[in-house]
Formats: sequence, C-alpha cells, structure tokens
Amino acid sequence: MYPEEIEKLIQYALMDGNVSAKDREVLYKKAIDAGIDKDEFEMVLNARIYELNKNRQSSVDQQSEPIIQTASKTSNKCPNCQANIDASSTTCDYCNFDIVNRRSNASIQHLFELLIEAEEERKRDPDGMFSQIGSVFSEAFSHITGPGKVDRQKIEIISSFPIPTTKHDILEFIALAYPKAKQAGNVFTRNSEKNKLHNQFAQVWKSKCEQIILKAKFSMKDDMEALNEVLHYGKELGIE
Repeated sequence: MYPEEIEKLIQYALMDGNVSAKDREVLYKKAIDAGIDKDEFEMVLNARIYELNKNRQSSVDQQSEPIIQTASKTSNKCPNCQANIDASSTTCDYCNFDIVNRRSNASIQHLFELLIEAEEERKRDPDGMFSQIGSVFSEAFSHITGPGKVDRQKIEIISSFPIPTTKHDILEFIALAYPKAKQAGNVFTRNSEKNKLHNQFAQVWKSKCEQIILKAKFSMKDDMEALNEVLHYGKELGIE
C-alpha cells in the first residue's frame, strides 16, 4: 500500500508488541516526507494495530504473544520522578533516569531457554533419524540434508522471538547475539562441515540484530551513548 521503506518501518514498529509515541513520531515524519497524508496514515496505522491485536487475542498462543497497545495505553510511571513515560522508553524524558527494572518477555536468556528446550526435543524424538546421537550428528549431516526438524524449529523460535524494549535487554541481547550472527570461516571454508550449520543460523541471528538496531534507533535516540554501542555491533555485522 505504501512505499517499501514505509511498510518496513511499520512492520518493525509492530513487531515487538509495542507502538510508542516515539515510534509514531518517526513513522509520521517518514510518511509526511514520502508525501502521505498524516491523518490517512494515522488511520491506517491504528487499523493495523487493531487487526493485529484481534488476531493475537484469538490465537491459541495468546499467553506467549505480546498484545500491542496504542500509545495512550502504554504509559508507565518513571520510578524516579513518577512522570508518565512510554512503555518502550529506555530513559525518562523528564529526568533522564535509566529504565532498567521493567519486566520483559524478550530477554535473550529466555530465548536461550527456549532453544535449549528445542534441543532437548531432539533427544526425546523417537522417530528422529539422529535423535540418539544428538546435535553433533545433526551438524555433521546438515550439509547434505539441510537443517533438520529441530534446527528448523530453533530457526523459527529465533525469527519469531519478540525484540527487547528496555535499554538493559537491548544491550544484553545484541551483545550476546553478535557472535552468533557473525559468519564463520572464509570464502573457502564457510560451507565446510564445521561451519555450514552455524552460518545458516547466523543469517537468522543477523536478521534479529537488524530488528533490534532499528528498534534502538527509535527508542534510544535520546541516549546516544547506548545507541552508539548498539550501532557499533551493527557496523561490525555490516548493518547500516
């Protein structure tokens, strides 16, 4: 419906389950710069939020999905000065207090737990061809068969995992995801038996890092020190 860049920004803004006032500000600016009427754009954006909430509420996995709220319903109080702040803010706009104690379902530690559970499924699956031998055998044969059932499940877990919203979680997530997002080997060895499975996962981790970096540009634009730290990882991964 809109130019590809605008659609991509909308997708990323909706992805983490929270559309803050800052997110809207950036979206509106981009839309206006693209010649889109602001009132029309706001109506479309609210409609998409409504449809996504409706779909998620009817999903079987409702408890594990964050529900998107409009900016008016996502305000919290700063623990330092008690001013109303957006739920996704990493610092208070009024007193510059760092928001670090907010509960989050997007912690990378929780993601690692889900990946460990998926790996355990490899051992429990009696029909898995290599189940008794585990992930080592799976890695050895991935260059022949491609990612197996469990590896595909782990890729899906990473792809669909919500991106973090707090400063602490964003910095922790990208710092721990960074080595997993880096390609292993060189032009001659990247597809070797040792590196191929890692590099298949690296593509997924890099996509997740791209989403986090874009989110950081929204929520950390008033915290340049933290934003520059995130952007440094992006530069190392070749992400603009």
